[in-house]
Amino acid sequence: MEFEPVIGLEVHVQLKTNTKIFCSCPAKFGSSPNESTCPVCLGMPGVLPVLNKKAVEFAIMASLATNCQVQKKSVFARKNYFYPDLPKGYQISQFELPLALSGYLEIESDITGDKKRIGITRIHMEEDAGKLIHDSSMPVSYVDLNRAGTPLIEIVSEPDLRSAREAGNYLRQLHAIVKYLQITDGNMEEGSFRCDANVSVRPKGSDKLGTRTEIKNLNSFRHVENGIEHEIARQIALIEDGQSVVQETRLWNPDKFKTFSMRGKEEAHDYRYFPDPDLVPVEINDEWENELKQKLPELPEQKKNRFINELKISEQQAETLTSSRELSEFFETCANIVQDSKLTANWLLGTFLSYLRENGIEADKSEISPEFVAEILTAIKEGKVNDKTAKEIFSDSLNTKKSPSQIIKDKGLEQVSDEGELEAVVDKILASNPDEVEKYKAGNKKLISFFMGQVMKETKGKANPKLVNPMIAKKLG
Repeated sequence: MEFEPVIGLEVHVQLKTNTKIFCSCPAKFGSSPNESTCPVCLGMPGVLPVLNKKAVEFAIMASLATNCQVQKKSVFARKNYFYPDLPKGYQISQFELPLALSGYLEIESDITGDKKRIGITRIHMEEDAGKLIHDSSMPVSYVDLNRAGTPLIEIVSEPDLRSAREAGNYLRQLHAIVKYLQITDGNMEEGSFRCDANVSVRPKGSDKLGTRTEIKNLNSFRHVENGIEHEIARQIALIEDGQSVVQETRLWNPDKFKTFSMRGKEEAHDYRYFPDPDLVPVEINDEWENELKQKLPELPEQKKNRFINELKISEQQAETLTSSRELSEFFETCANIVQDSKLTANWLLGTFLSYLRENGIEADKSEISPEFVAEILTAIKEGKVNDKTAKEIFSDSLNTKKSPSQIIKDKGLEQVSDEGELEAVVDKILASNPDEVEKYKAGNKKLISFFMGQVMKETKGKANPKLVNPMIAKKLG
C-alpha cells in the first residue's frame, strides 16, 4: 500500500520587544539565571499583568504579512497545566478568540513543482514559559525563569504539507518573513524561532486523517526535515506491521536520528481554558491596522520577483539575495552605486558571501560596507582591474584597512587597457611562438588560451582580457 503523509506545523516566534509581554522586565537572551524577573513574571499572588502594546503591533504585522484576517476583538485566556518552569500554574495565551485567522503562504509543491498554497489556521499571542536546565552529573534540574513572560506568537498551519521538504520550504519562507519584519531575531539555536510538527500518514487517495503525533521543539530547519522524515517512516512501518499509531508527543534526538515518546498528547479540554479575568479584550480598529500595514516592508517574495523582472538577475541569484533582508539591502545599495546588477550579484554571491560564511556573520554585522564593495566593482566595470586582481584587492583591503583605490595605486595593479601597448605585447608573443601560431591556424583553436596566458605573463597579469582576446583572434584570423 502506498501512503501519503499529512503534516501541519505550529511555529513559535519570540517577539523582539524591549520588555516582556505583561511586565517591564527586559526581554533579552543571555542574562544570569533568574536575573530578569519580577513579581509579575514570577506569578506572585496579587500581581496584575499589563499588556505590552509593541508586542501586539508586532503580532499584527506578522498577521498582515501572512495574509491573515486580523480580528477586531481577541481575548487572552488561561491555559492551565503544571510544570516547574511555569510559576503561575497556567500560561496566558489565546484560545477561542485569537488575534488573527485564515491566512496562507505560497510555497513550491514537492510533487508538481508549481506554487502551492499552505493555509494558516490562526495566529495567537501568548507568553513563553521558563527553562529547565538539567545537571548531567547528578539527578538535579534547575529552573531559569528569565524567559518566562517573553512575548510569543504561535502560527498554526493547516495540515496542507505533504512532505518533509515542503515543511522545510514553508518554514524557511515564514522565517524570512518575520526576519524581514524585524519583529524577531529569529535565532533558532536560542529558541527565538522554534517549531512543533504534527505528522500522520494515510493510504494515498484517502480523505480520512490518520492518527497524528507531535514532534516538539524542533530548532533548526534540518532537524524539522529529518524529524518529519523519520516519523513518517516510523508510522508507516507500524501500520505495515499490523500495529496502531499512538497519539502522543514525541521528541527528536538528532544524535540517534530517531524520535522517542515524551508524553500522551493533550487536547484543548485538558488545559481547561477560560478567559483571563485580569486582562481586558484586545480591540483593534481599522485606523491602527492600516497604520501598521503602511509600515510593512517589501517582503521576500515581492523583492525576489522585482529583482528577476526589473534587475534581470537569475531566479537562483534572486532567491539567495532575498534570503535575508540585510543581504538584499546590501545588494541594492551596491548595485545602485555600480549601476550594474548582474556584476554586483555575481560578485556578492561569490567572494562576498564566501567571506560572510567563513566568518559566520550577517551582511549588516560585517565591517564591509556596500560602498567598499562598490568601489572594487566600479574598478572592474571601468576596466582598471580584472576579477582575479579584484579578489586580491578585497583581501588586502580587509587586512590593511586601506581603501581599494589606495591599494590599486600603491601596488600598481591598474589593468593595462591601452590598445597600442597591448598590440605591441600581442605581436611580440605571436612572433615568439611560430609553431603554436601554425597549429592554431591549422584548426587547434584551444591554443588561444596559451597566447592569452603568455600575454598575461608578459604584463604581470595586468592586461585587460576583454581587449586582448579579440585582438589575438583577429591577428590569428
